[in-house]
Amino acid sequence: MSVYQWFVFFLLVQIIHFLGTWKLYKKAGRKQWEAAVPVYNAIVLMKIIGRPTWWTILLFIPIINLIMFPVIWVETLRSFGKRSALDTFLGLITLGFYIYYINYTQDLEYVADRSLSPDSKTADTISSLLFAVVVATLVHTYLIQPYTIPTSSLEKSLLVGDFLFVSKMNYGARVPMTTIALPMVHDSIPFTKSKSYLTWPQLPYMRLPGIQNINRTDIVVFNWPVDTVYRFFDTSKRRAYKPVDKKSNYVKRCVGIPGDSLSIKDGLIYIDGKLLQLPERAKPQFSYKVALDPKTPIDFESLFKELDITDPAGFADQTKRDTLFMSALTEAGAERLKNVPGITAVIRQISKEIDNAVFPHINKWNRDNYGPIYIPQQGKTVALTMETLPFYKAIITDYENNDLKTDGSEIRINGQIAKTYTFKQNYYWMMGDNRHNSEDSRFWGFVPENHIVGKPVFIWLSIDPNGKGINKIRWDRVFTTVSGEGQPQSYFKLFLLGLIFFFVGEYFWKKRKQKMVK
Repeated sequence: MSVYQWFVFFLLVQIIHFLGTWKLYKKAGRKQWEAAVPVYNAIVLMKIIGRPTWWTILLFIPIINLIMFPVIWVETLRSFGKRSALDTFLGLITLGFYIYYINYTQDLEYVADRSLSPDSKTADTISSLLFAVVVATLVHTYLIQPYTIPTSSLEKSLLVGDFLFVSKMNYGARVPMTTIALPMVHDSIPFTKSKSYLTWPQLPYMRLPGIQNINRTDIVVFNWPVDTVYRFFDTSKRRAYKPVDKKSNYVKRCVGIPGDSLSIKDGLIYIDGKLLQLPERAKPQFSYKVALDPKTPIDFESLFKELDITDPAGFADQTKRDTLFMSALTEAGAERLKNVPGITAVIRQISKEIDNAVFPHINKWNRDNYGPIYIPQQGKTVALTMETLPFYKAIITDYENNDLKTDGSEIRINGQIAKTYTFKQNYYWMMGDNRHNSEDSRFWGFVPENHIVGKPVFIWLSIDPNGKGINKIRWDRVFTTVSGEGQPQSYFKLFLLGLIFFFVGEYFWKKRKQKMVK
């Protein structure tokens, strides 16, 4: 929906509210016109039902308001004596329109001094649960979101089985575009393949101010622009068409920001012609061909453990005694291999042949030798020709919602001949550190700014899929930061120490209070 359409929708909601409640406002000693003034009518309603004025804010926060509206309907009914279970049921099942019925058909008395305390333990429990859901949804949507690492594309920096806290505040929390959805779930209802949202209505893209910009080498969580998780909802299509904020979550390292000229030479990334310097914690990996001496036995299990290779089954057949292919080895690991008895050569594998699978699919580059490519910046203009169009076609049509048609060498955007195009938002280039095992921007292109979710900041738990017993937990990764100088350090011991001090202090505080009472 456009801003204009949302404005019309908002006015329509205000009219519906006025027509259904003006008599109730009058019964409560307020003016009839107060039910018609947007925002002010909600403030007045909070006073009528005896609830805090700040509840008004919750009515205008997407997703949160879906929880608050039913609460307000029930509270309104109870403020006019409608406290029975049937009244509550009718208020909820009719989406609040039961209030219309009592507004026009019954002569109600306003209960100004009604008790706001729950009538029973059940009602108290429901009230507490609703409050907890509201708070959790606010935190999840606008502050911190838990996230799990499902793939090895950032291996060494983030491992499969890492449980993260992703900050929405660093880059600015994105206001949910999908306004009708279950709180705290993503695109499907848990344990089902059913959608957790309605595609209409959609809010325009809006983002709250952040505390930093996305920098090169930041690890970023974003919605996968070309979401091909086709297993959801429609198995007849390769691509699942979902709202932006309901596309699958991905995590990669940002290696190119708006305005950069990015190229890849023999697997190394260059920005504006200069080699991109990665932080110490980043450990890029490549595929290597390892030549073996058949006469010298090698303890592969110990070797993989020493090199911190977590998935040896993912490599080529280790029983072949002349050659071994490793698909996720760091440069330091490769140097270590060269000194292992029985290994005669370690050769990094660099793609040389053209690969049409890489973006923008023009039979020109491959995953290791790529570009240069311009990363679009908001407000900047580029020349449009049939040669440059493949780079920006998805931006023009999918991400910035224009109608694009071509006829020979003629390009038309929204019916007008176009020889240039000006970008409406910023774009980013995301890649995995595991260079040969990462489906990233090299294969599907730019990440629009409105797809950015947040920044991983903290690993609170790490589960090793291959571990057993107590070793199932990677204790050295529990309570570690994602970014920062030097190698990650666990703060788990400090956390446990803090818990001990807290409980010991609470125990002695209670003992002291008991003595003071006596």
